[in-house]
Amino acid sequence: MRVLSLAVMAALLPAVPSAALAQAGTAYYVDSKAGDDAAAGTSATAPWKSLDKVNTADLKPGDTVAFKRGSAFTGTLTLSAKGTAARPISVKAYGTGSLAKISGADGDCVVISGNHWRVSGLRASGCRWAGFQIDGDHNELAGVQADRNIAGVYVTLIGSHNTIRDSVLTDNNRMSINDEGGDDDSGAFGVLLSGDDNVVTGNTITGSFAKSQDYGTDGAAIEIFNGDRNRITHNVSRNNETFTELGAQKGKTATGNLFAFNVVTSSRGRGSFLITRGSGHIVGPVKGTVATHNSVYLPAKDTVGWSCHDGCAPSILKLRNNVIVVGGVSGWEDGKGADENGGVYKSRSGKFKLGPKSVMADPRFVSRTDLRLKPGSPALGRGLALTPAWYGGKAFAKDAAGKPLTGPLDAGAYQH
Repeated sequence: MRVLSLAVMAALLPAVPSAALAQAGTAYYVDSKAGDDAAAGTSATAPWKSLDKVNTADLKPGDTVAFKRGSAFTGTLTLSAKGTAARPISVKAYGTGSLAKISGADGDCVVISGNHWRVSGLRASGCRWAGFQIDGDHNELAGVQADRNIAGVYVTLIGSHNTIRDSVLTDNNRMSINDEGGDDDSGAFGVLLSGDDNVVTGNTITGSFAKSQDYGTDGAAIEIFNGDRNRITHNVSRNNETFTELGAQKGKTATGNLFAFNVVTSSRGRGSFLITRGSGHIVGPVKGTVATHNSVYLPAKDTVGWSCHDGCAPSILKLRNNVIVVGGVSGWEDGKGADENGGVYKSRSGKFKLGPKSVMADPRFVSRTDLRLKPGSPALGRGLALTPAWYGGKAFAKDAAGKPLTGPLDAGAYQH
């Protein structure tokens, strides 16, 4: 029988794109009910059983770890391997039913210390401190759930260029510090950002709210402490104590953070949209915060739209094209005041200077929870023309419903 050369045989085989070969990796499966750590783990019929098996696996760029829906684990999932931009390491769900749940009061549930991970399909519930802690760079959380933690997601000081998107963070309502005096109570965060250049977009964050010895109640959908240049866009916030509060410890900064096209509502008796500080505050100055095209409805009396205090100035806070309805104070500034324009406000009182194109008027929201604008709203066409840098770049050039920004701009998160 004639034997073909290797070169001839290679020529006869179907061509496989080199890019596809480069992306190939090993898929591992984990099932807390039917798995076995002595199994190969490389098929859904022979899955691993424990988090420890994943934690000690020699994962390579391009690999995938799939968690069986309906599984439940106690402990910490440690994702320390390093992927690459071209070949990230992925975590995802397989099967049917609820997302695999990781819980346990003795540790943070999912800790990402590696780089270039794509993590989806997990729920972190009732963890020691954070549901998901990100220490690495260029990682992505997408389609995850976190509940009953001090922080649903915590990006640490060394975590940068990460993305948290399209996830549900519910009732992260526990305090880390909660004692009388000291003005130091802290906790109940949907997302806590201490790192730089991260993106938080497309998430639904609810119930970041807890009792506090110092403040009565406390919590924030998205808290920024020591983080610079983070972009928070297109999130839905419901029934949180505060949407965002910013500060930095001495020697650190929280500079250049941006909030755009977020929709904030609450039925709680108190709350606020944005709290920032000047140099006179112990966690100030917080410089260069930008809030544009946000829609806010907080009808209770003990509410604040935005507050820029202890040395406010245009270099501290810039606001453009927001629609803010509160039962309390729509805006509060001291010092030189914030740089505000293009907004529509309705409130019991306000202590700030309206910009040339801003107005105090009822924006006529569709309902208490649907902050689209009715015909005849004074917010229609009121927005100032802005460059993409005002809302986080061209990739974010869409309203809260995903509509591209074209023509005259409306104030608020929705364009007609």
